[in-house]
Parts: sequence; structure tokens; C-alpha cells
Amino acid sequence: MYTVKGKSNKDYLLTEHIPLVKRLAHHMKAKLPPSVEVDDLIQAGMIGLLDAITRYEETHGAQFETYAVLRIRGAMLDELRTSDWLPRSMRQNMRKIEEAMSTLQQRLGHPPTESEVAKLLKMSLADYQEMLGDGGGHQLVYYEDFHDPDGNDSFLDRHCVDEDSDPLRSLLDTDFRQSVIDAIDALPPREKILMGLYYEEELNLKEIGAVMGVSESRVSQLHTQAVARLRATLRELAWTGPA
Repeated sequence: MYTVKGKSNKDYLLTEHIPLVKRLAHHMKAKLPPSVEVDDLIQAGMIGLLDAITRYEETHGAQFETYAVLRIRGAMLDELRTSDWLPRSMRQNMRKIEEAMSTLQQRLGHPPTESEVAKLLKMSLADYQEMLGDGGGHQLVYYEDFHDPDGNDSFLDRHCVDEDSDPLRSLLDTDFRQSVIDAIDALPPREKILMGLYYEEELNLKEIGAVMGVSESRVSQLHTQAVARLRATLRELAWTGPA
């Protein structure tokens, strides 16, 4: 907290929360394409932390760390916005994967394997897995896609750090939440475990790789594939609503 000690207290807050910046940067990096450098996120996050230290007052009615997390994430998102982190080609490729998964799910009656998806896309398994690796920034939270399939707006430009306008939050406050839970439960076992380790246990990709006995890059591929499965399942529900 701020006290009359002034600079010494600011220095303490800065030193104490550097690990928080690094943790948030590595967690965000796991959701982004390989082209995004974690050091750039950490640098931006440090700016956000300094901003939080400067602006924070007890009258904010929140613990400093809670306030700092918003500022740190906001600074990182600003950095991503200015660097145009989400290539249009990646969205197009991931849309193809989602459509293939949806088609195969209806045709086969079960979640398609990687080989089945690759075959439908007329590419080798290696090329398909490389596409998954390139799609490391693919996320479930692009819900504006569900309402504007041909839209080209940047997710970050439309939804930054304002929780009141968070489309995911507004959806999860409805019956759609159960649809998300059901979609996750229907994932293949390995991908379901991965999602639990990442979103519930908050492990990073390297840590998940150690738990699952695979490489960090393989975890990234499986995470991207799991998100694509969820989006393929939830896209129709976003239009029609849960049953």
C-alpha cells in the first residue's frame, strides 16, 4: 500500500510484483503466435506495473495486486495491438480447420482425429500439425466472429481490458455457460486434460509438456486444436442458442 515512505514504498511494490509481470507475460504468450516475443510482453507489462504503482490509491477499493493485474494486462494488450499480432492468414487457416472439424464431427459422430482432419483438408499430417503450430494465438474468446462471420475487425480493438464489455463474460452469465462446459467435456481425453492443466491449474505450456511427456511445441499444437474443436462446437450454438 502507499504510505508516507514515498519512493521506498514504490520500490518495494515494483520489486515485489516483478514475478507477477513475468507470470502474466508467459501465460499470455502461450495464447499467441510464435512471432510474439515474451520479452516484449514483459517490457510492456513493466510499464503497466509502473503505471499501476503511480496511479494506485487505497480509495480504488481494490487490493493493489488486483489493480496491478488490470494495468499490466492492459499494457500488454496495447503492445499487441500496435504490433498487429493476429495475421489474417492465421484466422483463415483456423476457420478452415474449424469447418473441417464440424463436418467430420457430423459425419463420423465423434471428435475427428488429426489424421482425419488433415485428410479432409488434403494435406499431410505434418503440414496440418505445422498449421496448428502457426495458429498458436487462436483463442476461444473471439465471440464477435459468431455474430459477424465476414468481419475483419481486430478482437483487441473491440474488446480490451474493460470487463463490462467482455463478450465471453456476457455469454457465460447465461445458459451458454453450460454449453461451454459440455463442449469441454466432449473433448478427446488428452486435450481435455491439457485444457484443465492450462485454464484451471494455470500451468504454462512447458510445464504441461513435462506433465504430459511431450514437447512444448506439441502442447501448443494440441491446445490450438482443442480450441478449434470448441469453437466449431460453439459457433452454431452462438447463432441458435443452447438446446
